[in-house]
Amino acid sequence: MDQRRPRRHAPRPPEGTPAPSELAQTARSQLAGAARVARWADAALRPGRAGTPADGKATLSDATAERAAAELGLSPAQIRADWDTARLAGLVEVHGDTARPGWRLRAWNRDDSAVLRGWVALFDAWSLAHPEPAGHEPAAVAEVVSAMPQVLSFLQLSAGPVPVAQLLDLLEQRVTELRTERCEIPYGPQPEPAEPRPGDAPLAPLLDWALHALASVGALTCDTAHATLTPLGSWAVWVKLEQICVAAQSPAGNIEASAEDMLRGCAQLRPNAARAEYRAWLAARPVGSAVTELLAAARGEDALLRGLAFEALRVVGAPAEPEVRAVLDEPTLRPYALLWLAEHDGTDPEDAYEILTREEATWLWVDTAAAVADHGEAPMLVRHLESAVQPTVPALLDEVRAVGHPRTVQVLVALAAAHPDPALAKAVRRAAFQVHTGGS
Repeated sequence: MDQRRPRRHAPRPPEGTPAPSELAQTARSQLAGAARVARWADAALRPGRAGTPADGKATLSDATAERAAAELGLSPAQIRADWDTARLAGLVEVHGDTARPGWRLRAWNRDDSAVLRGWVALFDAWSLAHPEPAGHEPAAVAEVVSAMPQVLSFLQLSAGPVPVAQLLDLLEQRVTELRTERCEIPYGPQPEPAEPRPGDAPLAPLLDWALHALASVGALTCDTAHATLTPLGSWAVWVKLEQICVAAQSPAGNIEASAEDMLRGCAQLRPNAARAEYRAWLAARPVGSAVTELLAAARGEDALLRGLAFEALRVVGAPAEPEVRAVLDEPTLRPYALLWLAEHDGTDPEDAYEILTREEATWLWVDTAAAVADHGEAPMLVRHLESAVQPTVPALLDEVRAVGHPRTVQVLVALAAAHPDPALAKAVRRAAFQVHTGGS
């Protein structure tokens, strides 16, 4: 009997969901002001070189906001609002104390998926796009933010206007559940509190804030009595539900693991199964933090994880480009990053190696050999010789000695032990000894 857990099926798109091209056009309209300011900054400022102070947030200076307002015919307040939206949607990316155009801005007119990703990023950041009203405890605000996905799911399933009073009941129930999960509500009868705690404050004002914040990003419409998801909002909630279902179908059960542990769990999987695992792991976390975690795993000593991390980054695709490009100055990651960027730009994977210098290709050969030596079998290491760019073994050994990879000695010793040709094995051992002793 098959004892595997039953497969969860992703929810179907809402009835009457517009085509992706229509959704993208709506998203473009929602983000038109943000795209306009981002393009202005790209052309007029080269963001980060002027007009954005070194505050780590790339906030527009007063002078820059006034200049943009004058040139675009808007108020400074509208410029600042559009700039903040551009950052949240990934049209502008902050790196340290500078800002620069994001990949989505470059792809804005030709790539509907880039536009939809940008709007979903804004949708995810609704609580930042419309700050909460003053006078509320941070804990209560955090509880409402945590509870809103259930409220949104209910709106999506209702497929029409829902009374705000009904949403308030649902919100109160979910907040109570969250407090119970944290054991903040003891079991059994409780005496009435002498005076209300901050966390017991009515949630109606915070629900009103949340609904208007979601309306400000185009996810729903609301008045004093009812709230309704827009087609774009309904589609976004469906996307989130689908991601949850994908994450629940992780074949190897690595969804909650760190990037390093997840990659180790994928090491023995076939390529298609590994990619499915990468997709599930990525769906369960924000793309930015996932990319950061994968690159951190790639910086470790295990060469196998380095290669697998960049395979996972291929599943991420375009959103990973700025971070991958940023590691080109790191010798350990540079060859992998160059190949990733070449393939991302449309180069055939078999031809991508041509962009590497001879030294970079040799370094990558040693790094890959280290992964095979640590995790593979002896015949695989022998076959790995065939992938070297050098035409002869002596030429390979000369360049391997010169490239300075930290695992060179171990790789050569393992290769000498594995190779069936005694003469070649002897030459490889001699090269290992020379690297070890610093001789020539």
